[in-house]
Amino acid sequence: MAEPTLRDTVLRIGEEANAAAVAVAAYDFEHHTAWSLNAARWFHAASTIKVPVLLAVYDAIEQHRFEPHSRVHVRNRFLGLVDGRPFRVGTGSEANAEVHAAVGRMLTVHELAEHMIVTSSNLATNLLLDLVGIEAARASLARLHLGGIDLQRGVEDEVAWEAGINNRVTAAGLCDALRLIEEGKAISAEASQAMLDILHQQRFRSGIPAGLPEDARVAHKTGEISTVAHDAGIVYLNGRDAYVVVILTEWAPEVNGRQETIARISRAVYEYMTGQQQ
Repeated sequence: MAEPTLRDTVLRIGEEANAAAVAVAAYDFEHHTAWSLNAARWFHAASTIKVPVLLAVYDAIEQHRFEPHSRVHVRNRFLGLVDGRPFRVGTGSEANAEVHAAVGRMLTVHELAEHMIVTSSNLATNLLLDLVGIEAARASLARLHLGGIDLQRGVEDEVAWEAGINNRVTAAGLCDALRLIEEGKAISAEASQAMLDILHQQRFRSGIPAGLPEDARVAHKTGEISTVAHDAGIVYLNGRDAYVVVILTEWAPEVNGRQETIARISRAVYEYMTGQQQ
């Protein structure tokens, strides 16, 4: 009987976990090969949209609109996309209270970028999006020729969510974004390295990293809400070039085991990339 292919394995993992949908996109710098499953399917981005926001921030820095050390007044008041009414980012949604604790004071652009990625601060994300501007951020993604990423609004804009206006991504779009960063082509080599340094500090490690050997290093960004769980990253293994892997999953709200599923898919991709699975 033939060995299961990576496609077979990933589909089986998704079925066993009762995932509603799974998409994977991967690119291997060692062999310059790509692999994907449902890579063009759109998903609610959740916090993976913070990678495109990071790109937009560093594009604005490259344009000398501000510097990494520029100081930003920390406030918790934003205007909704649909009705223009103010809304706030809830403290309960934050894994790190540091940005909320800084309301009324100043943090630098670099500090906000770290909080946005490393601990996935929604407040830091909205402050940076306000600083850059949604349209300017979308223009940055267009200049980088990044399809498969639909940046529409800040996070926790409930009225926009109720109107069906959401940030969306595809596995292919996030894979292309991470490829640019790893290749040093995301805006500039210096900007790419600065973004990599931040992505390497990611604290949520129960997805892609959990499926890898202990000595693997991962620069990545997670994202999870009630109906989706994602992880997108660049994997560094000893003795070979890196590979990019993006794992997007959709779920019924009551289904558990999401992170374990991403970790299992990560393991399957790792085995495929290192020749342990055909």
